[in-house]
Amino acid sequence: MSKKDETLRGVLDSDEKNAHWGTIGVALIVGLITLFVFIFVWRKGRVSRRGICLVGLCESGKTLIFSQLIYKKAVESFTSMKENVGVLDIVNKGALKLIDIPGHERVRQRFFDSYKNTARGIVFVLDSFSLNKDIRDVAEYLYTILSDPVVSSNRPQVLILCNKQDHPLAKGPQVIQSVLEKEMNVLRNTQTNQLEAVAEGGNRKSFYLGQEGKNFEFADIRSLRVEFAASSAHTEDLESLKKWLQSVA
Repeated sequence: MSKKDETLRGVLDSDEKNAHWGTIGVALIVGLITLFVFIFVWRKGRVSRRGICLVGLCESGKTLIFSQLIYKKAVESFTSMKENVGVLDIVNKGALKLIDIPGHERVRQRFFDSYKNTARGIVFVLDSFSLNKDIRDVAEYLYTILSDPVVSSNRPQVLILCNKQDHPLAKGPQVIQSVLEKEMNVLRNTQTNQLEAVAEGGNRKSFYLGQEGKNFEFADIRSLRVEFAASSAHTEDLESLKKWLQSVA
């Protein structure tokens, strides 16, 4: 090979190396831009989600809790077919939009659907005294919320507020968690079997709440952090809820 050919080959090799590194550089720049855009959109969405949804069955005490937080006093309540909305200022954290979702079975899902996209947190209020009687309805409503695709995607913090602790026969949060986990396990098995029957022969993968292969536990819901706390709206004991709101805000 002549010296001229060697020189030409060296130039071509150099051009190929430069082109290779150029391609890598472009890929890195595109990757970084994509990452920054993702972080920006995620943070913007996080900031814009300032809603706290109060959900639960009728007569669980949601509206009384709402009135004490917003108006600093008890307001006479009754089964409502529309939501209550108020602004709650959190010290050093800014304002939260508190939404009292009606507990009536006919309308609650429609109102929850209207506010779930802006939910920073969800407070599921239940009656600690009448839980044995309402356990099936409570578990079904809670299961529906926790398995909601929007909730799973946005990952708001969830508090299960065991209200009416002033009643002498009320169950404590730890007992309620255990009872709910057993009922949710039964409900999950039923829901999973139904979905598998519907999807048989197809490629659709149903959403599974918790960890497969073991009994249901709230700690196994990877997309959500679920906490339990006690309250007594009638005696204005909402300290656990207020601390949780402070941490969420």
